[in-house]
Amino acid sequence: MSATTSISLAVADAVWEEIKSAGRASDEHLSILETLFGKNMLRACKIVDEHGVRRVTGAPSGRSLFLVMGESKRKEEYLCFPEHLCTCYSFFYDIVGRGEQLCCKHQLAARLAEAVGEHQEMEVTDEELAHMLAKL
Repeated sequence: MSATTSISLAVADAVWEEIKSAGRASDEHLSILETLFGKNMLRACKIVDEHGVRRVTGAPSGRSLFLVMGESKRKEEYLCFPEHLCTCYSFFYDIVGRGEQLCCKHQLAARLAEAVGEHQEMEVTDEELAHMLAKL
């Protein structure tokens, strides 16, 4: 990981923490995130505005993941761990394969939705959560 990437991620983490503490994202927060993540941040805001983020929590473990809606007409959902992984094509192509982005719009949408409390909650059994993960 380059020094620039590390600094960008550190700045982003600080902004996410401020948003979470405030329970809302100010214009300044969104401007900083847009500078860091470009068009993906704008697309993430759209997904959150359209209520396209669900947190799925397994019981009794409390482990969770996010399901984030795509923007295409098919309206597929992507399994997402906001700081680590998304099952979308862009994650594997632009982030892992070419290293052109820091994260995809679905990861950003999940982080934003969680920070401002704008996600739907869904509880499943740990077994159901395991089945979801087995499809990776």
